[in-house]
Amino acid sequence: MNKTEHDCPFCNYFDLQNESWIAEWEPFPVGIGHVKLIPKRHDATMITLTVQEEMDFFELFKRTIDYLDTAFVKHKPDGYNLGINMGEVAGQTIGHLHVHIIPRYKGDVENPRGGVRNIKPALVGW
Repeated sequence: MNKTEHDCPFCNYFDLQNESWIAEWEPFPVGIGHVKLIPKRHDATMITLTVQEEMDFFELFKRTIDYLDTAFVKHKPDGYNLGINMGEVAGQTIGHLHVHIIPRYKGDVENPRGGVRNIKPALVGW
């Protein structure tokens, strides 16, 4: 895929990847190590993924977590949140499926109950 095929920013960047998905650092992270997994097929949604795309998602998800656990030894994530916005009313601003992987750290918020609702950017040392 080349930059002229779509105006979609997710179609133009590749980092970790497999046959169906790419992993990209989030340009507007809500925490240290925030990554997006993005299917290479532009019109994909979670409910229209092929069986192969589903298997490839979990393969790249596991590999990305392994990478974050290894590469972020300095920070060592204690947990992870996954986030998917499907549809404009759900907050999706780019019409291309993407799954956020947000590493979480003990003490990154006072009370982690409620998951991502309470995350604040805390990128000191990033």
